[in-house]
Amino acid sequence: MEGEASIIITGNYEIGERTYDGWVFNDQASLLSEIEEIVKSKKVGASIMYIILLLLALLAIFDTQVLSVFRRQKEIGTYIALGMTRAEVVSLFTIEGAMHAIFATGVAAIYGIPLLAWQANKGYALTPGTDKYGLAIAERIFPEYSLYLIISTVLIILIAATIVSYLPSRKIARMRPTDALKGKIQ
Repeated sequence: MEGEASIIITGNYEIGERTYDGWVFNDQASLLSEIEEIVKSKKVGASIMYIILLLLALLAIFDTQVLSVFRRQKEIGTYIALGMTRAEVVSLFTIEGAMHAIFATGVAAIYGIPLLAWQANKGYALTPGTDKYGLAIAERIFPEYSLYLIISTVLIILIAATIVSYLPSRKIARMRPTDALKGKIQ
């Protein structure tokens, strides 16, 4: 209608190309293109933060394994002197690091699942100034955690922690049993 505004609800399906004099149909993708651009730019920043936090966690695991190997030299020498092969000792320490990662996953799930469920239920309250962004944003945003996201994150961390646990354990393979029993590392 001339000089009037109309709302046309199309449901969850495309109504196709409609042409009326003075009216241009915009589909959902074109109407939400600015928000999609913001989400894409935020994903890049979030990925960088995710990588930095993952690297910090892996550094802590690496340092812990190095300390464990250093402090348990006599134990390692005893294992080798009693007949364990070097590969078996390396795999023992690698499995130990992987088990620590699994234990940490369980502990994180104890507090993480209720926290994430609460956040998904209550959402994040936005400050009153967000209406000045030029976009229609609700007062609360609700995160969505997919099963794929959770499983892939846990698997990435478990695999990375296992690899990082293996790296300091390689030094064990070069140890002589007599030096290890004396508490010396080459």
